[in-house]
Amino acid sequence: MPSARYDAVVVGAGPAGSVAALVLARGGARVALVDKAEFPRDKACGDLIGPRGVGLLDELGVSVPDAGQGADLLVVGPSGHRSRLPAFPGRAYPGHGVVVPRVQFDDALRTAALAAGAEPVRARVSGADRGPDGRLRALIASDGQRLAADAFIGADGALSPVARLAGLLDPDTALWGFAIRAYLPAEVPLPLLVLLDAAPWRIYPGYGWLFPGENGQANVGIGVGLGTRRRPAPLRADLARFCALLRSAGDLAPDAQPGPVTGGWLRMGGTGTPPAAGNVLLAGDAAGLINPLQGEGIAPAMVSARLAAQCLLASPGHADAAYTEALAAAFGGYLPGAAALQATLLRRPRLASAGVRLLTAPAVRRVIAGTWSLYWNGLVDGARPRPAAWTGLAVQRAASGLARRWPAVPRRTAPPAPSEPAALPDALHTP
Repeated sequence: MPSARYDAVVVGAGPAGSVAALVLARGGARVALVDKAEFPRDKACGDLIGPRGVGLLDELGVSVPDAGQGADLLVVGPSGHRSRLPAFPGRAYPGHGVVVPRVQFDDALRTAALAAGAEPVRARVSGADRGPDGRLRALIASDGQRLAADAFIGADGALSPVARLAGLLDPDTALWGFAIRAYLPAEVPLPLLVLLDAAPWRIYPGYGWLFPGENGQANVGIGVGLGTRRRPAPLRADLARFCALLRSAGDLAPDAQPGPVTGGWLRMGGTGTPPAAGNVLLAGDAAGLINPLQGEGIAPAMVSARLAAQCLLASPGHADAAYTEALAAAFGGYLPGAAALQATLLRRPRLASAGVRLLTAPAVRRVIAGTWSLYWNGLVDGARPRPAAWTGLAVQRAASGLARRWPAVPRRTAPPAPSEPAALPDALHTP
């Protein structure tokens, strides 16, 4: 059986994995960056990198081929009223995001990691070799390749094979979601989010978006929250209805039709797994670090990946405890409360519909737009002092009162027998 030995093996070459490999390689570690795909490759995403992500790219000195900046955000409620959420610069992040197609963004980050010295490995992880003490010694690829290391970072998505092989993934405690997106011809002046009613005064359990793109191609998509059950939720028909709504509202031309549709799983709020155990650390979607309220995952993925790499470099024998503590400091003020709030709103669709209608009402939206923007986008921590930040902090603390203990504590159970995760059905239904 072919074998290679590394200081660290990072599985998944998306934003989280590439940032982790970049930081590790710059720190002198011999690191393998493993992915099953040939790059460049595409991913389902809104292609909008939030302010924290932009700030982190600047700190790392990594440039990406952005297609423009995105600042303020338009939110449309079920009543049709539009609220403009302003963008504020923070102490550690700028007052804007950037638009970058994932096919270009991921390739640029991976290229930067390889330039720093990370070794590319194209493989599909399908098994694991554990020592007598239960610690992971190697990951086994489907072609028989053995990837041995002192530490492993799973940055391999919401269904993370690394988390599953390490016995960390607990699907029944996760907050699941699913989203699909396509490109279509449109000029979009501001990113647009639309909160819909599925029936009169019963909120749709997600939202639709229309984001700016490059070369006259906009990004259109729709996503839903599924709670703690991954269950069938066909979205193609919902996307078609959403595009028809955008055409009727004048946001799309009458003949604008979406191209090929792609989709992906979401795991939100830091749920479904502890972030680390032993010599296995999880970053980004693999750790469930997606904003439960608006679905952003790229900035949390990159932030968590850098923390994971820094903890491995600074405390190789105790990285799991250091990383868990670092994640709690970075996300613990926001994610647990946001996850609890999302779960509450999913259970109470009438209350959610009424709340969104109130937030977008003309008499209210001008007063709360800044607070809504900072809290909803997870930007309260690190915001510069202003009234919107103070009230956003109050909302964040109130939501945290609904939350359970976070992050989750590792369960001391044996890992499951290796098996291939289920493939996404062609119809883009959630299994």
